[in-house]
Amino acid sequence: MGIQIEQSINEKDEVASMIEWLASFGATESDGVTRLLYSKEWMSAQQAMKAEMEKENLITYFDSVGNLFGRLEGTGPSGETILTGSHIDTVKDGGKYDGAYGVVASFLAVKRLYKAYGKPRKTIEVVSFCEEEGSRFPLTFWGSRNIKGVYSLEHVRDLKDTEGIPFLEAMKKSGFEPEDYITPVRDDIERFVKIHIEQGMVLEKNENTIGVVSHIVGQRRYAVKIIGESDHAGTTPMSYRKDAVGFASEFISFLTKKAKGMDPGLVATVGRMNVKPNVPNVIAGEVEFSLDIRHHKEVIIEKFCKEIFSTLDSLAKEAEMKLEVSQWMDVKPVAMDREMNRLARKIAEDKNIPYQDMVSGAGHDAQVFGSYCPTCLLFVPSKGGISHSPKEFTSVADMEKGIDVLSEILYKLAY
Repeated sequence: MGIQIEQSINEKDEVASMIEWLASFGATESDGVTRLLYSKEWMSAQQAMKAEMEKENLITYFDSVGNLFGRLEGTGPSGETILTGSHIDTVKDGGKYDGAYGVVASFLAVKRLYKAYGKPRKTIEVVSFCEEEGSRFPLTFWGSRNIKGVYSLEHVRDLKDTEGIPFLEAMKKSGFEPEDYITPVRDDIERFVKIHIEQGMVLEKNENTIGVVSHIVGQRRYAVKIIGESDHAGTTPMSYRKDAVGFASEFISFLTKKAKGMDPGLVATVGRMNVKPNVPNVIAGEVEFSLDIRHHKEVIIEKFCKEIFSTLDSLAKEAEMKLEVSQWMDVKPVAMDREMNRLARKIAEDKNIPYQDMVSGAGHDAQVFGSYCPTCLLFVPSKGGISHSPKEFTSVADMEKGIDVLSEILYKLAY
């Protein structure tokens, strides 16, 4: 038997209204949102969300890095907390739904549960993480990784944004004094439940409303530099050339075909390339490009990397080219909690909401928690698979069904 939460006409418009309201903090001319960590727009949004939480009798507080919590105290003796929420920051000129929907959905779910059933047995906290995207400073998951003790001020002392503003200075201007930093580590979080827009088109293509995430992919990122020789484009025979662009093209073609053939879930992307001297009538002497590799099984990532880099070495020796390969990211795949996933499927079935199991190809703060406590990540459709864009959109109907499923999960866990 599912829980029954009666909604007024106004409440059915609530999620859309709150999404638009939150998007006003950092609104751009293109109808997008720019809300970067420790910016004025970010702080205004966090403070406004805090005020909304307080209207619904949640106990609110910030930790020392700016994560916002709205606490609905439990009546039981366990002292353990069910955490639910998402992040408040955006990419530059991003969409209204990424991150924000998860914060709003969690808030509305807890608000409606309290209105219908009163206080829970276990404490529920709604969290609006201070940062996930890495859009202002070169780090990600600053909010969640502080809560789990992975990050501290030592990780950001030398960081600056693109305008040269130091991380700690920006933090201080937002009211979070580094000298007053107290580790935000929590040991009372029993479970973490998050809902998010898909950021892909799988749910929409399959006409499903809820995605139950089994794994969040691991990611390895590399910078690959190929060094050949710059020469005249007209006077250097093809057989004498050490063309870095030609070599890079051959290798990229190889790794793309290899990824397609190795496993359906494996993706490999070359997204950025710098060519030197980048002149039309000069053979390129140097190429540097990024390589992003993702899969939900570490063994597949390892096998793929071993095979492509072995081939790269062989090709370079044959072509008498020099190589420089540096790895700057190695995030392991994380499995979500099977028990909560079974619960999510059962709830969707009981409510006749179409769902499917899926893997998240994007990173989420849920992967930080998934390594420490049972974690559940749910998706709702993103129209056209568009994300990180002003064109990002999820229908009210889909958002409400997501809140419906989330509400029942929280009820089963906390009431």
